[in-house]
Amino acid sequence: MQDILLIKYGELALKGDNRSFFENRLMKNIKNALNEINDVKIEKTHGRIYVECSDNTDYVIEKLKRVFGIVGITLAKKVDLNIEDIYEASINIMKQYKDKSFKVETRRPNKTFPYESMEISRKVGAEILSNVDNLHVDVHNPDVLLNIEIREMAYLYTDVIDGIGGMPVGTNGKATVLLSGGIDSPVAAWMMMKRGAEVNAVYFHSHPYTSERAKNKVIELCRVLSQYGQKIDLNIVNFTEFQLAIYDKCPPKMTTIIMRRMMMRIAENIARKTSSMALVTGESLGQVASQTIESIYCTNAAASMPVFRPLIGMDKSEIMGLAKKIGTYEISIRPYEDCCTIFVPKHPVIKPVLEEIEEIERNFNYQNYIDNISIDVQSIK
Repeated sequence: MQDILLIKYGELALKGDNRSFFENRLMKNIKNALNEINDVKIEKTHGRIYVECSDNTDYVIEKLKRVFGIVGITLAKKVDLNIEDIYEASINIMKQYKDKSFKVETRRPNKTFPYESMEISRKVGAEILSNVDNLHVDVHNPDVLLNIEIREMAYLYTDVIDGIGGMPVGTNGKATVLLSGGIDSPVAAWMMMKRGAEVNAVYFHSHPYTSERAKNKVIELCRVLSQYGQKIDLNIVNFTEFQLAIYDKCPPKMTTIIMRRMMMRIAENIARKTSSMALVTGESLGQVASQTIESIYCTNAAASMPVFRPLIGMDKSEIMGLAKKIGTYEISIRPYEDCCTIFVPKHPVIKPVLEEIEEIERNFNYQNYIDNISIDVQSIK
């Protein structure tokens, strides 16, 4: 009998002929997540991935809980494929439970095993009742569910630890996220990663109006997000001169929306250079003046590649809850201003008209600024 971690994945199993592509990427991501741990063996069979580790099991599980594509992790007993060994393992597992009801459920992907699923459950249940005191059967609402999987070996387990689900990072293209250092944009990046996108980040730095601590906060956010399956490259744009020019040359109430449009143009240039095919923002509909439908329409018009806003239908409390869950919240709330919160006009336009915005921009030679900025980007890998 051997302890082994059994990895479950959900929607990957529905990928038909493409299934192996997603499974192989998940295997690669699991290996990357565990590469610092000695004596770990990872193996894939049809429908399952197994992880063997000599020690540090709890640490390995914590690492696996951050790998997208995994819906469940269970510590299982692996035994030879004969009914007597299954009896013995089942009895040993159930001896830890006292005064509980239980049920046995069996899956039998390996049809060469001589007993069918219902028959195995029935036989094992009878052996448990004969050898373990103070247990009784409840097939409708059991306290303990003993699972038996008949594969190339037999696997037995009772508890399943939830994974974070989603798709393996790297299976759904590459996108560039505009990362401000606030609460929302790191969550947006995480949600894109959860759907399998590989992401890199762009941060707009306006020194000395934004501090080195604000920049370091973004670097730390990238480090936290990197724990979810990929190292995130950060591109830092020196935005000060351009931002001052925007506020010097444009009507105050229009400066926020024009700044957002310029950020989109710069981010798109960086995205194309880094093989990204989409931009990602942390906007939530109606949260601030730049996030009304009219403002988002004007912002979108400045970009030619798709712009994804995974938080668009979430309210602030939902976003904060998710930020706490993924470990970015405490970093994001540090009181260091980013470039989006400085020079904010008292009365920003909430229903901008694209034609008016474009007319203002025609009188502002912004392309020179964009060209100069695009060749002076600091990249942190």
